[in-house]
Amino acid sequence: MKTIATEQQQPTRVLLIDDHPLFRKGVADLLALEPSLCLVGEAADGQEGVRLAADLQPDLILLDLNMKGWDGIETLRQLRAAPATDPVPSQDARVLMLTVSDNETDVVAALRAGADGYLLKDMEPEEILEQLREAMRGRLVISPQLTDLLARALRSHHGPMGLDEAGLTQREREVLELLAKGFSNKLIARELDLAIGTVKVHVKHLLKKLGLHSRVEAAVWCLNARDGVRPARERPV
Repeated sequence: MKTIATEQQQPTRVLLIDDHPLFRKGVADLLALEPSLCLVGEAADGQEGVRLAADLQPDLILLDLNMKGWDGIETLRQLRAAPATDPVPSQDARVLMLTVSDNETDVVAALRAGADGYLLKDMEPEEILEQLREAMRGRLVISPQLTDLLARALRSHHGPMGLDEAGLTQREREVLELLAKGFSNKLIARELDLAIGTVKVHVKHLLKKLGLHSRVEAAVWCLNARDGVRPARERPV
């Protein structure tokens, strides 16, 4: 049995799905500079990517948006829809979109399909590496220039609802506050001393109340809400 210390020392296993050979080569060279990241596979299309995800068991998947055949959104749906009876890790792997598209529709569609982050290819290499490290710490990662765009998209679809109007419970506000900081369910559970299953229930309920589809949307909504998130003064027993 592996010890926790040993697991923490193992590099993050990365799968890259992108139909541009030159870009894949650039990412491979970039990841080779970071000891904590290990590129275990490359795929030139979505179908191959889903197959490799099942075979290679990556911790992190970098996914392009615009590809021939299955585009990034369809590939993401297929990754997330793997049967629970199969030992396919792609449901649990963190999936980040890494693309050139800063189109509002693309960003919202990717996050609603289950992406754990959305990064643009024109970011500086050092910044991309830092965002990948943050993602593997369980943090939400979005290219800074996309935050305002996503906030506008959410406001246009849902209006300027404040927290009081949403009717969130105190615990749901606490969970939302941590979502806004980019915490994963595991980190939220640790911070609030809750079971992960309980955190998932709270996330499900607050998404329904806010009329949102993903935790990433909730995080961005929270950061840009009219009233913001105020630190909870009391925590329920």
